[in-house]
Amino acid sequence: MEIAHVQEIKPRQMRSPGGKFVVDRYDLSGLLGALPDNPPEKGGHPFAVERVSIPPQKQNYPLHSHSSQWEFYLIESGQGALITGSGEKPLSAGMVCMCEPDDAHALRNTSNEENLVFLVIANNTLSDLIHYPNSGKWLAKPARQCFRESVDYYDGEE
Repeated sequence: MEIAHVQEIKPRQMRSPGGKFVVDRYDLSGLLGALPDNPPEKGGHPFAVERVSIPPQKQNYPLHSHSSQWEFYLIESGQGALITGSGEKPLSAGMVCMCEPDDAHALRNTSNEENLVFLVIANNTLSDLIHYPNSGKWLAKPARQCFRESVDYYDGEE
């Protein structure tokens, strides 16, 4: 059994080239020995837990949906919005939400002053396809390969 303290974690910051998307990720599961983005069969835990911080007026990621991953959010502090395919829903400290597979989602900090801080708990599936509806691209995990081409199912098979 592993025991650790969250102060031992160094955040991994992800930032888009234009600065619209900024997020600091604190990998709590990794602190306890899990390999990131890996299911138990590949050295991960059955679920991944992260503490996440989004700076004022920034968004964590582009709008996206997972084919097999569920994500549970617990808002610890700050003000924000859950962006969905049909609009935005306000978020504040103490609120929880669940994003099921195929639910397009992203989180945005709506504050001008404080970070939006939350926990994410996600199941670790053997593989996942992530769709970005605004750009039409896909990301395959665990390979972390992006693609956008669409072909017929039987293309190149006969």
